[in-house]
Amino acid sequence: MAVVVVVLVVLDIVLVALALGRTDSEQNGPAGPIPTFTSTPHTAETPTAGASADADTASSGETAHRLLSAVDGQEAWRASAGTCGGPRPVLEHTVDGGATWVPVGLGTDVGSLMAIRASDAELSVLVGVGEDCTATVRTSTDAGVTWDAGTAGAAGAGITADGVVLAGETVQAPCTDPIDAFQGEQTSVVICDGHLEWRTGTAAWVDVPMGGVRSIGVDGGEYTLARVGAASCDGVQFETMPAADVTPTTPTTPIGCATGADTDGTVSIDRVEQDVWLWDGDTVRVSADGGASW
Repeated sequence: MAVVVVVLVVLDIVLVALALGRTDSEQNGPAGPIPTFTSTPHTAETPTAGASADADTASSGETAHRLLSAVDGQEAWRASAGTCGGPRPVLEHTVDGGATWVPVGLGTDVGSLMAIRASDAELSVLVGVGEDCTATVRTSTDAGVTWDAGTAGAAGAGITADGVVLAGETVQAPCTDPIDAFQGEQTSVVICDGHLEWRTGTAAWVDVPMGGVRSIGVDGGEYTLARVGAASCDGVQFETMPAADVTPTTPTTPIGCATGADTDGTVSIDRVEQDVWLWDGDTVRVSADGGASW
């Protein structure tokens, strides 16, 4: 009798084991990954002009050409230019002083981005389109949701491998490897290594010796320059100079210093009245007093 009981117990254990085996991971397919959860940091306050905020997506690759166009002290657009056949351009938009940036689509046919110019009514971009990377202006009136053909020159000046795009035409750059370019209604500026090149209309370029300039903005009749390497500024120094009647000896006026700003990579600025934006390294900063304080 005892032997029968033992046999029944063993048989019961075997049946239970077989039943459990039908519920293992092989029967139901490979085990899935353990889910993880992340939270988006909540910004308690919206930064005001004069605050700084870390940049993200478009800030990767500090040596890549970068672009910045401001609407006011809270709204701006920034971009990494990309290269046709290489890294794609990245365009981003902020409406909270640079605290957060939202990616904006450019279209699958866009291989590079050479210039951006924004206002409260529209955004225009100069992009390289198609296999030939043809310089093309496109304009959006709905913050980049849709794009239409733009007017030549609407996006400002752009730097390409073939030269500088001014008013829709590519002209020979006045120097090798230009750093930045600006096109206004009457004047143009190309920033070179150790000097500026200025001209009005299609006149000859005027060479202005000036070291350390990395980017340019404009407010009415004055240019705002971002310079590195100034003895009096451990960071990026801001200076102004007249936008008309420029000569090789036209002086600049120091305005302020963004102390501690990253000067090893690309420095990009823009200005709208007294609001000046600075994108250096991984940081975007805004000054509400023309660059005097940050």
